[in-house]
Amino acid sequence: MHTSISSSELEGYIKSQISHFFPDNKTEWRESVSDCCSEAMKRVEHCFRGIRGKYYQSNGLPVFNHMNSDHYATFLYFLANQAYLTGNLPLAEKAFYLNKLLNGLDLFYSIKMPEIFLLVHPVGSVIGNAEFSDYLVIYQNVTIGSDKDGVYPSFSGSNVLYSGASVIGNCQLGSNTVIGARSFLRKLTDSEDNRVYSGMYPNVRSTPNNRSVKEDFFMENPV
Repeated sequence: MHTSISSSELEGYIKSQISHFFPDNKTEWRESVSDCCSEAMKRVEHCFRGIRGKYYQSNGLPVFNHMNSDHYATFLYFLANQAYLTGNLPLAEKAFYLNKLLNGLDLFYSIKMPEIFLLVHPVGSVIGNAEFSDYLVIYQNVTIGSDKDGVYPSFSGSNVLYSGASVIGNCQLGSNTVIGARSFLRKLTDSEDNRVYSGMYPNVRSTPNNRSVKEDFFMENPV
């Protein structure tokens, strides 16, 4: 993978940012920064290898640029989640909070995102504990969350949520589904594959999706 910064530089970069934003003199979070950064970057490489576009591919290899905020937001999620999975909650908390501070993205460290997904300038997006599948695309100001009974949506894969889209509660989205900008979905349990949803609940319009989300945003056969 082409990277704008070495692994040791990235580790120091993270430490400097966390120390600057959270000067609480606690040091537990430092215990596994190196290992978590390394594993997070492996997950970034796997994720980015599947993404189409000039900012993600160069000469047949995926690209990571720490000064590309979409790249960095994805890395910070992987770092926070990796820390959570290894039991370093102080690092998980700080990496999650750092992502919120720098990128305006609320993506909690315990949420299980798919291996391959794309964040497109996700400022203002709040991503809850839904069931996700590979080839997910999330734009800015997207909300994914539960209803008052704690029921979350599920996504079958190859789904894109455009700017301002909200999916709340018991919604079961089929594959190759597009949620239009500023649309609000809930109680959608009879979803089919290959659909475009637009409008506000309860007046949501469903039309055929004649394009392929996977082909538009992702590599068909990533190396």
